[in-house]
Amino acid sequence: MRQSEKLIGFVNVAWDGGVHAFVFDTMTSVAFRRHGLATVLIKEAVDRAKQASCEWLHVDFAPHLRRFYFDVCGFRPTDAGLIPLK
Repeated sequence: MRQSEKLIGFVNVAWDGGVHAFVFDTMTSVAFRRHGLATVLIKEAVDRAKQASCEWLHVDFAPHLRRFYFDVCGFRPTDAGLIPLK
């Protein structure tokens, strides 16, 4: 997302070529936080994943972002697994 020529926010979405898409790196510029930009970015990610015929959009996040992803963006908790590699 840009304001004039300045990048103020972005989100990366990876797709497995099938039914799963994955949200990575939702970021907004410090000066533009708390203005709803991340919510707009996630909505765009959802819309684009739907357009690609994905059935699922996954996200991993730090605990302090739980309210944002669950309460604001509508993600739901799921069972998942994790193997620490370090």
